Amino acid sequence: MSKAIAVLGSALFFVIAPLALAGFVPWWVTQWEFRPAFFGVDLTRILGGILIIVGVPGLVDSFARFALEGLGTPAPIAPTQKLVVTGLYRYVRNPIYIAVVAVIFGQALLFGDWRLLWYGALLWLFFHVFVVMYEEPTLKQTFGTEYESFRTNVPRWIPRLTPWRAA
Repeated sequence: MSKAIAVLGSALFFVIAPLALAGFVPWWVTQWEFRPAFFGVDLTRILGGILIIVGVPGLVDSFARFALEGLGTPAPIAPTQKLVVTGLYRYVRNPIYIAVVAVIFGQALLFGDWRLLWYGALLWLFFHVFVVMYEEPTLKQTFGTEYESFRTNVPRWIPRLTPWRAA
């Protein structure tokens, strides 16, 4: 796949998946109306804003890496040709899923909406099952020892404190 096609495919998938999951659905649930802050603590709103501010650039960066370095997309129907192990992938194996859930949790905290907390938790559970049952076996089959080295050194969900560098 050429870089141009990978960029276009990733942009399309960005609109279909993360923008829908972390943008449209939270808007549909909340209409982006503020409710009382969780536990009456306005600091939760600041934490929510931080999660959104951190999540969005991480999501965009990871999508760009899939297209420009991996020559593919995050979509299972148009996967990368090369294993992406740079950027946030040096710290954690699933930064896209983490960023999507962080943005959803951030909106839940910002808007004070428990429904988004439940939605984010259920979505993370879905992501976890998908990663374990489909994504990891597929990556192992596709990239073999390169993926095994990556999987051994980089955690699935909790980021490393120092970046891993492939040999």
